Amino acid sequence: MKRLTVIAAAAGIVLLAGCAAPTPEATDSTAPDTLSGTITILAAASLTESLDALAAQFEEAHPDVDVVIAYGGSSALAEQIISGSPADIFFSANESTMKTLTDAGLTVDPTVLLTNVLEIAVPAGNPGGVTGLADFANADLTVALCDPAVPCGSAAQKLFAATGITPSVDTLEEDVKAALTKVSLGEVDAALVYVTDVKAAGDDVEGLEVPEAAEVVNRYPISLLADAADADLAQAFIDFVSSPDGLTVFADAGFGTP
Repeated sequence: MKRLTVIAAAAGIVLLAGCAAPTPEATDSTAPDTLSGTITILAAASLTESLDALAAQFEEAHPDVDVVIAYGGSSALAEQIISGSPADIFFSANESTMKTLTDAGLTVDPTVLLTNVLEIAVPAGNPGGVTGLADFANADLTVALCDPAVPCGSAAQKLFAATGITPSVDTLEEDVKAALTKVSLGEVDAALVYVTDVKAAGDDVEGLEVPEAAEVVNRYPISLLADAADADLAQAFIDFVSSPDGLTVFADAGFGTP
């Protein structure tokens, strides 16, 4: 299988990853594959594992296609697009960030594809003894949140406002994966991340459900960009990730659908 090229947006380093995914919809093996070229995607960090898997499967089905993905905070990625960074697809972790691009005439028919909710992540064994959202106000605990400029941070702000809790925050991280890393390394007692990130972390962290988070749901829109180098190729990838097989990968990662 050809390797999938993934660009880490924040760190600026190139990683190579290939993940297994469900078999795509059956195609006529005798028909020539007309898809070729490179697809450049800017995507929210919380999509990393599932989108990597789908991109690898798409490349396997279309050997002449390369999928290049830059992950990061949605707001930072949107700013890159506004500044002229070349890309074909934007996959945001909230609608307001996508709207910024739509209002600027930079998107083509955004569609909300997924939903996600916040969950408390604690290091394995829960050494801080965190039991719920109220513990985020405890100054004796070390707490990480996403920066309010990115969707996970904005959602956290709404959640705390709705519950009347004033968090005692020790660090604000640039995206949800950075906040999760603080937890997995034991550098903080707790963080608010997405349920999908807790699941992806495996045994490195434990998740504590936040019932109130059901009222603060992040909706993930995906869109072809107006300046896409090959709109047909990019749309083919959007169609693939939006297919039943694609949605199964996301569901297995813990995402919901609208």
